[in-house]
Amino acid sequence: MRQEPTEQPKPEACPEFESLIVLQAAGELERGESAVVEAHVEHCAACAAALEREQRLLEMVTASAPAEPSADLLTSCRDALDEALDELTAAKQPGRLARWADALFPGHWFALHPVWSAALFIIIGFSVGTLAPRLIRQPLQQPVNAPTADLANGNAPVAAPNANDQDIRTADVAGINWAPAGENEPPRVEVQLSTERPVVVRGTVDSRNVKNVLLNILNSKDRFSPDLRLDAVELLKLRNNDPEVRQALCSAVRTDHNPAVRLKALEALNSAEPQEIIRQTLITALVDDANPGVRIEAINTLRALAEQGAVNSDEQLLDVLHERAQKDPNAYVRLQSASVIHELGPREKY
Repeated sequence: MRQEPTEQPKPEACPEFESLIVLQAAGELERGESAVVEAHVEHCAACAAALEREQRLLEMVTASAPAEPSADLLTSCRDALDEALDELTAAKQPGRLARWADALFPGHWFALHPVWSAALFIIIGFSVGTLAPRLIRQPLQQPVNAPTADLANGNAPVAAPNANDQDIRTADVAGINWAPAGENEPPRVEVQLSTERPVVVRGTVDSRNVKNVLLNILNSKDRFSPDLRLDAVELLKLRNNDPEVRQALCSAVRTDHNPAVRLKALEALNSAEPQEIIRQTLITALVDDANPGVRIEAINTLRALAEQGAVNSDEQLLDVLHERAQKDPNAYVRLQSASVIHELGPREKY
């Protein structure tokens, strides 16, 4: 019995070139995209065959085009289409933004330029993701001393130059905003406290209430979010030589649960006057902190202090440095620990 020959399956085009091959056959690609497709089909038999099939299909469609309709039929169709479009336009006018977008990028442009469309959407998404947090982060473009009001709730937040210490210690913080001041002046700060009647503490980090609110945020690690604690560190570093602030920053380095807060607190101590509490904090971070970024910042600060001759070269520090130079999991920390030992070697103990 004669067996009918089976048709061999046609090789499939590469997935990333399928839509481009269709547009290439129709002559709808731009020069750059067309050159990419031509270069690809020279080395890909499957895509070359797919392009040839599309071209033959277009030729068949063109060859079998129906006869031209009569002039009367065309006229009646156009009239009906005009009436339908007029009704649709009257029912729903596109907004200004929609008209602007359609004028710049007609809908069919996206279909005919898939590569450029994808790139455009990626750029738009990246821009929104980058700029939106900054716009949200700075809702107060008015001067810090300007009055504020919550008219929707009928409850006006009040500025509190002499806020109650109990409120400062116990109130939740709705947000921190600050704006740059003049040259060599600290930024103006506004802290919104959530109390029975919303309270706004305004001033600079030099004012007692603002400093106390920021210290409370930094010290109350379980009550406030890492973002608020990072903001508090950023502002308090301007007063890193204040004993209370220095104590809070050192405590954050040793005990804060968030490595970003610990790292930022270490950075805030960099410009502070060398003190024994800072030295001990750096040693603790170098020995105990599991985050390599924090240990790197600690050893970098120790090396800077050693180069300035501002760190005591005692047995405790040398023992820690020798141990880190041999056992730290991070190669950079091991290398810098050895460098600090070399820097401290010739020095006498203070």
